[in-house]
Amino acid sequence: MKEKTKEFLKKNLIGFILGLISACTISVIAATYFPSVDVTYDNTESGLASTNVQGAIDELYGVCTAEPPAGETIIEDAGLEKDPYECRYFFTGATPNNYITFNDEPAGWRIISIECDGTIKIMKTVNINTSNNLYWDSSDSNNWSRPASLNTYLNTTYYNTLNETAKKQIIQSNFSIGKITENNNDLISQINAENKTIWNDNIALITVSEYLRSNSNDACLSLKTNNENYSTCHITNWMSNLSGLVLTVTASANSTKNYIFYINCTSDGGSGFISQMPPSMSTFYTVNPTLYLSSDIKITRGTGTQTDPYEIEL
Repeated sequence: MKEKTKEFLKKNLIGFILGLISACTISVIAATYFPSVDVTYDNTESGLASTNVQGAIDELYGVCTAEPPAGETIIEDAGLEKDPYECRYFFTGATPNNYITFNDEPAGWRIISIECDGTIKIMKTVNINTSNNLYWDSSDSNNWSRPASLNTYLNTTYYNTLNETAKKQIIQSNFSIGKITENNNDLISQINAENKTIWNDNIALITVSEYLRSNSNDACLSLKTNNENYSTCHITNWMSNLSGLVLTVTASANSTKNYIFYINCTSDGGSGFISQMPPSMSTFYTVNPTLYLSSDIKITRGTGTQTDPYEIEL
């Protein structure tokens, strides 16, 4: 059963989802379970398949419980790894096939994660700050929901540059903006701290913990270990060359100053060091917008590579 399922799967997101559908069908018959009524799979639109992502997630966490039928290897082969901390699947490693076309930008975005509610979190691959003049907050505040200057820019000026189809595909979602400590060595406590404060809107940035969890090297899954070994850790993390702002913030030991985090590309052959600086400074302030696609999105074709990105429709 496992070997047949592995043979069936393609090493991309569509193959992963279709593999779950195929394997779950056998489980459904054997256990006399049935998918929920809103789970639909449309295989008529293209040679590959049009897949309802929400349906696949329903199958994964419903009929198939929390484990895919052929084990963890299936997720890894598809470029996804089940997150042990939250109900999510992350694309991890140096070169996962997670490119996606959004806003008529072929391969202009990459999938960060598939959420348990069926939404897909994506990030723009090229930063939008070519003139290096985007501040986190011009008033030197690390309070994103204040709103910070960058918050306003992303959700008004930048959002209005998106085409109408793209706007319909976005769903307002919760972003974690809780503060963490600078030298954090406990990923679980960091995630809990980030999730302590939630902000809801259309566009934000990645968090520090999302950056760390995109690494396939278990030795790089904390802020402390990542920064101590950044010249090694950047090799197994596709996000490591972003050199831009992240959403998670911190409060400095100096009570008169607040700080924010950014991914710092270094000049010594390494990259991905997580640093902090005052919100009003403009150095290194490149920005990669992050957002959630609706669970009604269908992936119609593509293999997720840079030359053959996933294509979607609502």
